[in-house]
Amino acid sequence: MHHYDYIISGAGASGMSLLYRMMQHDFFSDKKILVIDKASKNTNDHTWCFWEKEPDVFEPIIHHQWKDVHFYSNHFSGLLSLAPYQYKMIRSIDLYKFVMDEASRHSNVTFLYGNVSEMGNEHGRACLILDEKKLTAGFIFNSILFGTFTIPEGKHSLLQHFKGWTIETDEPVFNAEEATLMDFRISQQHGTTFMYVLPTANNRALVEYTLFTEKLLRQEEYSIALKDYIQSVLKIENYKIVEEEFGVIPMTNIHFAKQVGNIIKMGTAGGQTKPSTGYTFKFIQKQCDEIVEALMNHQRFFKRKFREKKFFWYDSVLLNVLVNNRMKGDEIFARMFKKNSASEVFRFLDNESNLVQDFSIINSLPKPPFLIAGFQEMFS
Repeated sequence: MHHYDYIISGAGASGMSLLYRMMQHDFFSDKKILVIDKASKNTNDHTWCFWEKEPDVFEPIIHHQWKDVHFYSNHFSGLLSLAPYQYKMIRSIDLYKFVMDEASRHSNVTFLYGNVSEMGNEHGRACLILDEKKLTAGFIFNSILFGTFTIPEGKHSLLQHFKGWTIETDEPVFNAEEATLMDFRISQQHGTTFMYVLPTANNRALVEYTLFTEKLLRQEEYSIALKDYIQSVLKIENYKIVEEEFGVIPMTNIHFAKQVGNIIKMGTAGGQTKPSTGYTFKFIQKQCDEIVEALMNHQRFFKRKFREKKFFWYDSVLLNVLVNNRMKGDEIFARMFKKNSASEVFRFLDNESNLVQDFSIINSLPKPPFLIAGFQEMFS
């Protein structure tokens, strides 16, 4: 009764994305699949934003999308055309409901809620303890981060932390066709700091205060920064906060083990958060596609390719520059967007550019800080 073909531990973006992709293939229709989380997903606890060229499986639940975005800094500002990309937003509650509705039509999928206390391998199977009950599976796909991780010597780590308010106004004050991808025209005293403004209607927008730093701020500091930006930059005096979210994403060049025996690590726990930007959602989708293909073709998971190693080194170099304050983050991103098209930058940040295209991005940045950091990362 307690053995399954697959257990998905964690019903967030990673777990639900994998489940949905599994349910699209007949190969999995006779497989017993268990999904575990602490509690049922019935609130909008995250907003995921990403760019993509072609519609993917979650296109039906795209909450809003933009073809043009503003970039602001004291070094360069402009309205950027994203073609052929679009910047897209998905609300977590919509994804949860979308996948749950599909799962209700699959009798082989079960959901359980509780606390996972242990996870391991024994006798060729993966196993975990859910509220003192032992469950086993052919594979466990886990996106839960257990405990904390230490930073080995020579590795770098920052926290991307953010607080976002979805606000509504009485009057139409936003252009829902244009988003603000990054606005660096705010204090940089803590480190790389910027605002997102993502309008979904002419009187509604998500305004998010984001930092790349080593330590979190006091909660009131995020709220003070948001209030000040809304009033002084957006020139909005009267508004109401209809939703609020807070998050912390590790940005690190520590190598996360993607597989331990029959336990497959996913999402941030499996190294799918891009170390230099914190973007995760599209990398999760790529990982889920890779997992489904490997299962269906009885192949091993995660063959490490030159491309992956190359971009991991790029990310390590940028982290080195930021952590050691060799160059300010606002100036780095300003140079990238000033000297390259948005589509070229997005392709590079998506780990999809070739060496010639990489050189164009790298050549737009000043040589000394990156050469020093690159040399250090090569031998770290």
